[in-house]
Amino acid sequence: MASPVDRWLRFLPAALCAAAGAVVFQFFGTPGRGYIDTDSLFYWWGFQWFNEGSEAEHGPMILVLSGWLFWRNLKKAEFGSGNGDLTRAKAGVAGLPWMAGAALVGGLALHGFGYAVEQARISIVALLIFAWGVLVLAGGQRWGRAAVFPLAFLLFAMPVNFLDSVGFFLRVWVIDATHVLARIAGIEVIRNGTQLFSPDGSYQYDVAAACSGVRSLMALMALTLLTSYLNLKSWWRRAAVFLLCFPLTYLGNVIRISAVIFAGEWLGQEAGVWVHDWAGFLVFVVVLGGVLGAVTLWQKWQPEREPSIRDQPIAASASPMAFDSAGHLSQAKGVWVTTGLVVGLAVVTAGFTLRVDRWVVVGGAGVALAEDGLNPADLPAFIGLDWIGQRTEVSAVEREILPPDTGYSRRNYVSTSDRQTQVFVSVVLSGRDRTSIHRPELCLVGQGWTITGRMAHRFDHPGGGEVPATVLRITREVVTPRGERMVLPALFAYWFVGRDSVEATHGGRLWRTALNRLRGRTDRWAYVVAQTIALDDEPTALDRLQTVLDGTLPALQPGW
Repeated sequence: MASPVDRWLRFLPAALCAAAGAVVFQFFGTPGRGYIDTDSLFYWWGFQWFNEGSEAEHGPMILVLSGWLFWRNLKKAEFGSGNGDLTRAKAGVAGLPWMAGAALVGGLALHGFGYAVEQARISIVALLIFAWGVLVLAGGQRWGRAAVFPLAFLLFAMPVNFLDSVGFFLRVWVIDATHVLARIAGIEVIRNGTQLFSPDGSYQYDVAAACSGVRSLMALMALTLLTSYLNLKSWWRRAAVFLLCFPLTYLGNVIRISAVIFAGEWLGQEAGVWVHDWAGFLVFVVVLGGVLGAVTLWQKWQPEREPSIRDQPIAASASPMAFDSAGHLSQAKGVWVTTGLVVGLAVVTAGFTLRVDRWVVVGGAGVALAEDGLNPADLPAFIGLDWIGQRTEVSAVEREILPPDTGYSRRNYVSTSDRQTQVFVSVVLSGRDRTSIHRPELCLVGQGWTITGRMAHRFDHPGGGEVPATVLRITREVVTPRGERMVLPALFAYWFVGRDSVEATHGGRLWRTALNRLRGRTDRWAYVVAQTIALDDEPTALDRLQTVLDGTLPALQPGW
């Protein structure tokens, strides 16, 4: 019979790997110094759970549920037999150290990549992969199988602002549907971007990201997946039921926002606000009701077979560190080789992150800088005799939410021949942290604009060459002094300027940033915007933008 010391020694390799990983993720976990100033990936992740702006308050609940699921799986060993099961891999005990080692090494390598490109969410995925490797090393196949779903379930505890683009489209679709339903019901509703209001001003509501379903989407996705996992056995059925969450969430939010508008129209602004505050449960009723109904009907019409012998739990002794018939600890050589490799790689990863931290910003900007070295060079006050550039101050809100080393330069150019003809030019220059710049479409919708289309365009640079840009066609509904409703069209052009490249899209900038950081470079990106009202026509508006850029680009992007 094994002694208590031997029983504890069984878990020593896993404990050493866990300790090495904990040091890496705690003290070399994240390089971001923008909104959350910490080295710890654990703190960065946990902070999001208690920060309302992160929309991840459901994180602690997901953590508790994941722990319960792992305990449940170990206790009852109720596992599916999908293609991803370790049972189908037919990995023997002798192969477990290498399986665990692949996860441990892969997790550390992925974290190094995430650290280099300043993507903490990549590091969170790496942490979960690393944790799975530790559990396999500690408890073998049985623990590994039990932990697959609980660890994957923790992905729903990540902050949801990485779904900003999804949330943007969801907001637009919810608003579009609500707008149409209101018109069908005979309610005259004016739409400005994410705002819906009556022509007489009796009510006005802003469909924020939380109301569009982004926050509820993550919680409902997790709840839907949990429901399908507990009630269905095959992975393809679970996946099919899980996909129902998306149309049901959309439907639930359309019902909710429509109820708000109808209450506001019939009973006034206060009634609409009351419905808004209390109707959130409608989304959960629609989604959970639909999911539970689908599961019940599926189980009734097409019952699942009972698990076969190969689906039954693996014996607890299927572990890389087990006891032989004499009760002695059988220490496989591969276990200690794996442990040494992981500890050594953890040291290498820590050293790599220290080197990444030395990749500091030293004026690597693609635009001309002001004398303070922080802000972009001041845009010209005049463009010939035709345009006057009025200085536009940066709002206190912008300065508060963006990192302190963010630079700004902006002017509103007014035509001397017609003061109604204007072009707004803005430059936001990032600091060390990439959070200085985000996807432009999000701000536009929040400011009351509706995006109706987009196109790629190239502006000419007076110094030669072209500037690739993305041009958004945007509109806003306004009420004239006579009480008439009209649609105000505009063009919004933007691009990003790095030290030696110009990117027309936000995705292109992120990709270029990742490549540069992997090469040991950290550039300061400039986000450039040129916007004008397009009451005339699109070609004329584009010509107007080009005219103003002819006078500003030489000062902004010299040496082209």
